[in-house]
Amino acid sequence: MSPEAERKMQFLYAVRSKGVTDRRVLMAMEKIDRADFIQGFFSERAYEDMPLPIACGQTISQPSVVGLMTQALDVQPRDTVLEVGTGSGYQAAILSQLARRIYTVDRHKRLVQGARAVFDKLDLANITAFTADGSFGLPDQAPFDRILVTAAAEDPPGPLLAQLRVGGVMVLPVGQSDAVQRLIRVKRGPEGFEYDELRAVRFVPLVEGLGRDT
Repeated sequence: MSPEAERKMQFLYAVRSKGVTDRRVLMAMEKIDRADFIQGFFSERAYEDMPLPIACGQTISQPSVVGLMTQALDVQPRDTVLEVGTGSGYQAAILSQLARRIYTVDRHKRLVQGARAVFDKLDLANITAFTADGSFGLPDQAPFDRILVTAAAEDPPGPLLAQLRVGGVMVLPVGQSDAVQRLIRVKRGPEGFEYDELRAVRFVPLVEGLGRDT
């Protein structure tokens, strides 16, 4: 076994050991190489289960957290998914293996351009990336079967809740500081919303407006 193949095997083992057991999610994480989404000095750490810095003061999430959030989202093959916080594009690429259509938004134009380049390289044709204020979602494309937010808000943003289809699921971190955040799952039923708390997490804050690079 080559050193790279061994690193990938250890990568998947680490993800499974943290509670990612959904077969479809594990297959997606095996197919999408995290190394494609990390540039420069940190690229040699692509297979470690840890968050890493990317451009614009953002991070690429810890792989086990990506897997757990994806698993909690329970994406189905015919779903249309909104991701808020494109970042490197890694999470959207994982979702692209599970859903029919992915819309992803980020406030930083530089990140969106970089993610698009990787999506094109990997021929991930079912992802559409926008530079936009993700706290307002994408009303023109709503409603969504699934919504995933990769930045922490004090509460689930109202516009995103409104864009979630009845029967849909949203997963996002909530908390007033980076020291106290919880990952929650929101399910929209005919009579309203149900909330489940999943685990402690740490994400960058959800910021309104566009980045200065736009």
